[in-house]
Amino acid sequence: MAKPKGDTAICDATIIHEDILKKVHDGLTDEIHLRKMAEMFKVLNDPTRLKIINALLLSEMCVCDIAALMEMTQPAISHHLKVMRQSELIKYRREGKVVYYSLDDEHIGLLFKTGLEHAREKR
Repeated sequence: MAKPKGDTAICDATIIHEDILKKVHDGLTDEIHLRKMAEMFKVLNDPTRLKIINALLLSEMCVCDIAALMEMTQPAISHHLKVMRQSELIKYRREGKVVYYSLDDEHIGLLFKTGLEHAREKR
């Protein structure tokens, strides 16, 4: 069905709403935190890393277990884990010779779950 003429998402008026601009400007997040968020989303822009996050939501795991789950080599998984650790998405603990990985905090799980809910929504 054709849209009626003039029914576009582009504003035809050139009115500046100063009250709205001030309110929004005063509420904007600072550049430092926006850059940190952008870096985090860049790291998460990889299906393998999202799958690792998904797995770590379910259980703490060592590199060997993650590699077996992902059907990838340990060096490849270690690379992903290093990038995720540097972005503070995951943390590790050592138990003897074994290093176990887990999510850095509950926000990472919430971020994953919220993203998944959004991806599953019917559009």
